[in-house]
Amino acid sequence: MKKLRYGIIGAGGCGQGKHLSSYSLLSDDVELVAVCDLIPERANAAADRFNVEAAYTDYNEMLREEKLDLVSVATPNDVHAPATIAALKAGCNVHCEKPASLTPALVQSMIDARDASGKKLMIGLNNRFTNWAQFAKKLVDDGGLGEIYHAKCGWKRRRGIPGKGGWFTTKARSGGGPLIDLGVHFIDVTNYIMGFPTPVTVTGETYSKFADGQPFNPKASSYTGTYDVEDLAIGMVRYENGCSMELEFSWASNIECEYRFCELYGTKGGLRYANGELTIFTQVNGVSVDSTPKLAKDSAWGNAETRYYVDCIRKNKEPLARPEEAVVIMKIITSLYKSAEKHKEVTIK
Repeated sequence: MKKLRYGIIGAGGCGQGKHLSSYSLLSDDVELVAVCDLIPERANAAADRFNVEAAYTDYNEMLREEKLDLVSVATPNDVHAPATIAALKAGCNVHCEKPASLTPALVQSMIDARDASGKKLMIGLNNRFTNWAQFAKKLVDDGGLGEIYHAKCGWKRRRGIPGKGGWFTTKARSGGGPLIDLGVHFIDVTNYIMGFPTPVTVTGETYSKFADGQPFNPKASSYTGTYDVEDLAIGMVRYENGCSMELEFSWASNIECEYRFCELYGTKGGLRYANGELTIFTQVNGVSVDSTPKLAKDSAWGNAETRYYVDCIRKNKEPLARPEEAVVIMKIITSLYKSAEKHKEVTIK
C-alpha cells in the first residue's frame, strides 16, 4: 500500500510532542508531508525538526496544495471545528485533539462533515489507549465489578495554570479552564469504562481564585493578559440508569500534590486508578482483597493512539474515540458551566 500523506495543523507543544513525534515513527505507513502553524517561525522549526519539506501558515492553502490523506488538528480549541471540517472536506481523515470543540453543536458539525466526506474522524483522547483503561474496560464489560452505581474522577494540580494570559485562560478560545482542559480526559475515560450511560442532570460550581495570585506569562501563545476562566470546577452527574459520578478538576489548589484519579464503585468490587497505579477492591471468601494488576508499561505519549488510528484507516475500522461520544462529554461539561452560572441543577440536553 502507498504511504498515507500526512500533514498537521498546529505545531505547538502537543502538535510536536505528541502528533509529529508519534506519526514520525510510522515511516512504513506514513509520509510526513506538511506542517502548518500561524507562527511562521514555529512552522519552519517543526518542519526542520521532523524533516518535512513544506511549511505553511494557512491550513486552507496546505489542504489545497498537498492532497493529504491524514491530518492532525492540534490547535487552540476554538480552531478544532473549522480546521477539522476543512480537512474532511478536502478528503482527509482527521485526528483532532481534545476537547473535540467548544460546544456539543460544534462537535456535531464535525460529525456531519465526516459523514458527508466518507472519511474517518477520531478525537485525541490518549487515556483510552492506556493499558490501565483497557484492562478496566474489559473488567467492567465482563461483569467483574458487578453493577457500577457510582464513580469519581478528577485531576487536581497544586500550581499548574497553563500559559497564563494566553489562549488557555481566554474563554473565547479555550471554552473554559481545567474542566474542559483536564476534565475532558477523565470524564471521558470514566464514562468509556462504564459503557457511556446516558447523563440526565448535572450540578456543579466553578471558582476562579488564582487569576491574580501568580504572574502572567507574556510568552504564552496568543498572549492577551486575559484570565476569564475557572481554576477549580466541581460537580456531580446523574445518569439515566441510576448511576452517579462526582468530579473535581483544578489548575491550582492548596493541596499536597498533583493528583489524577478515577474510581468506580460496583456491587461485586471497586476500582481505583490514581497517579499511575490501578487497584482492584474485592472480597474472596468473605475477606477483603486488594489487588494491583501487573500491566505492561504504556508507550510514549500518543504512540499507541497513532498506531491504532493508522490501522483503522488501513482496515476501514470504526475508531475507538468516536466524536459521537465527544458530543456527550461536551454536553456534561457545558451543562456544568451552566449549572455553576445558575447555582442549581440543570438538565442535560
